[in-house]
Amino acid sequence: MKSFFGVLVYVNGYWRYAWLNIVFNIFSVVFNLLSIVTVMPLLDLLFLKSTADLHQIIAKGVPAMNSPSSLLNRVNYEIAELVLGAENVNAGKMKALIFICFAAIIFIFCKSFFRYLAMFSLAAIRNGVVRDFRNKLYDKALRLPLSFYSNERKGDIMSRMQNDVQEVEWSIMSSLEMIFREPVTIVGMLVWLTWMSPELTLFVVAATPIVGGLLALVSKTLRKTSLLAKQKLGLLTSLMEEMLGGLRVIKGFNGEKNSSGRFRKVNEQYTKISIRNYRRMDLASPLSEFLIVCIMAVVIYYGGRLVLYGDGTLPPAQFFGYIAIFSQLITPVRQFTQAYNNVQKGLASMERINGILHAEETISDPEKPKKLGTFSREIEYANASFAYSKGDVGWAIRNINLKIEKGKTIALVGQSGSGKTTLADMLPRFYDVSDGKITIDGIDIRDLRMNDLRSLMGIVSQESILFNDTIFNNIAFGVEGVTKEQVIAAAKVANAHDFIMEMSEGYETNIGDRGVKMSGGQRQRISIARAVLKNPPILILDEATSALDTESERLVQDALNKLMQNRTSVIIAHRLSTIQHADEIIVLQKGEIIERGTHQELLQKNGTYKKLYDLQIFV
Repeated sequence: MKSFFGVLVYVNGYWRYAWLNIVFNIFSVVFNLLSIVTVMPLLDLLFLKSTADLHQIIAKGVPAMNSPSSLLNRVNYEIAELVLGAENVNAGKMKALIFICFAAIIFIFCKSFFRYLAMFSLAAIRNGVVRDFRNKLYDKALRLPLSFYSNERKGDIMSRMQNDVQEVEWSIMSSLEMIFREPVTIVGMLVWLTWMSPELTLFVVAATPIVGGLLALVSKTLRKTSLLAKQKLGLLTSLMEEMLGGLRVIKGFNGEKNSSGRFRKVNEQYTKISIRNYRRMDLASPLSEFLIVCIMAVVIYYGGRLVLYGDGTLPPAQFFGYIAIFSQLITPVRQFTQAYNNVQKGLASMERINGILHAEETISDPEKPKKLGTFSREIEYANASFAYSKGDVGWAIRNINLKIEKGKTIALVGQSGSGKTTLADMLPRFYDVSDGKITIDGIDIRDLRMNDLRSLMGIVSQESILFNDTIFNNIAFGVEGVTKEQVIAAAKVANAHDFIMEMSEGYETNIGDRGVKMSGGQRQRISIARAVLKNPPILILDEATSALDTESERLVQDALNKLMQNRTSVIIAHRLSTIQHADEIIVLQKGEIIERGTHQELLQKNGTYKKLYDLQIFV
C-alpha cells in the first residue's frame, strides 16, 4: 500500500474536496440506514401486533433517542399513535403505511442527494489530480537529460506517458469514490449492526478475515502480471512507432511480413497476459459476493434461533432490519474488492511511470547559480572528457583543450562517430562533461542557469526538428513578442521566404507532423530561419547546409557568413567546402583532436584533413 499512498500524495491541495466527500458519504450512509429503520416496524406493527400491544407502546411514553434501539422504539411509538389516533384500526394502519412510504422516499432522496454531492466533490479531485500528474510527468520528461532517452525506447516512454497514465486514471482515480465511500459505508453499517445485535455482529467480524484472506489469494499476483502486461504494451507502442517512422524502408526491402510477425508475436503475448489478468479480476467480485451470502445464510440461521428461542433481545422486526442492513453490505464490500484489484492494476502502471518521475536529473541548475550578463571574451574546453555512461570503457570525447574567442568561427570535422556532434552538444549542456570543464568568460557552464546559458545560443541541428504548427510559429519558436516583419526578415536571410509565399496560406500554413509537407531542404531552411531570428551571440550549426541543393546552399551559406560576422560560431559539416572561411578547423578522431589549424595550414600538413578534403574533391 506504500505505492498507493505515494499516489495519494497528489491529492495535496484537494483535501477540502476530500473532506467534503467523506462528510457527504457519512450523511448518505445515515439516511440509507434511516430508510431501513423506517420500514423495519412495517411487518411488526401493521400485520402482527394487536391493538393491545399498540396501547402498551403508547403507555410507555415517548422514548428517549440515545441508541439505535431507542430510535426504533421512537418510530414504533409514532406509528402506534398514527394507528390508534384514527377512527378505526384499519384506517390507522393505512395512515401509518402512507407515512412509512413517504418517510422512506424522503430518506432515499436525501441518501441519493448526498451521494451525488459526494461524487460532485470527488470529480474535482479525480480530474485535478490526473491533470497535475500529467503536468508533473511532462515537466519531468523535459528536465531529463538526453542521455536518459538514449537508453530507452521512445515508444515505451510514449506508452508510459499515455497508456500508463490513462491506466492510473481509470484504475486508481476512478476507484477513489469506492475507496472513500465504501469504508465509510461498511464501518457505519457495522456500527449500527453492533448496536442492534452484538452477538450476530461479532460472528460477522470474526468471519471477515477468512473472506479477506481468500480474496487476497485471488489478487496476490495481479500487480506483478499487470506490470508485465504494461511492459508488453510499451513494446507494442515501440514497434508501431518504429513501423511508422521506417515505413519507407520496410516497403523498400519487402519487410512487411517480418515487421508484422514481430508485432503479432508481442501482441499475442500481451493478449494472453491480459486475459489472465481479467479472469483473475473478474473472479474477485463474484467470489466476495458468494462468501458474504454464505455468511448471511449463517446469520439468518443463528439470528432466527435467537428470535425463536431467545430471551426477546432480538425482536422479529429488528431481526428483519438486521438482515436488510447486512444485505446492503454486499454491494460496498464487492465494490471495495473491485477497487482494490483496480488499484493493484494501476500500481503496476505507477511503477513504470515512477521510472520517469524518479529518474536522476544528472543535468540540473546549480543551487547558487552565477550570473553571466553577456558573452564578452571566450569559450574554453579545459581538458574536457565525456563518456555516455559510467560503465563505458571508451570515451566519446577525451582530453579536449580548445579556446574559442568571441567572434571567431570554429569548424569541427572528422569521420562519422569521431565526436563532432557530442563535442558541440556539451556546450549547451545537452551532455555534461565527465571530466574537466567548459567555461564561458571564465565561468564553468555548470555554475550557470541552463536558461541563461542556452539563451546565448542558437542551434541548427543535423535533423531539422519542426513541430506540427504553422510556419510562423515554427520560426518564432522560443522567441517571445516577435513580429511578423521580424519572422519574414529571418526567413529571407535563410532563403525561405520565396517558397513560403508560394504555399497556400503563406506563413500561416500548417507544415504537418515534423514538417512532412515540405522537402528536406525547405525544412532545413525553416530551422535556419529560427536560429537567425533568435540572433544569439553563439551559433551551433550542426550539418547546417547538408540538406540543401547547390543553389540554396550557396544562398544560405552566404547569409550565414553575414550572420556569423562578429559572432562566435561552432560549425559541424561533412562538406568541407563550406568551412574554408573558418578561423580554426578542429579535426577529431575517436573523440580526440588530431589536427588543428586553418584550411590552408591543414592542407599543407598533408594529414587527415587533406585526405578528407581530397576525397570530397574527387567524388
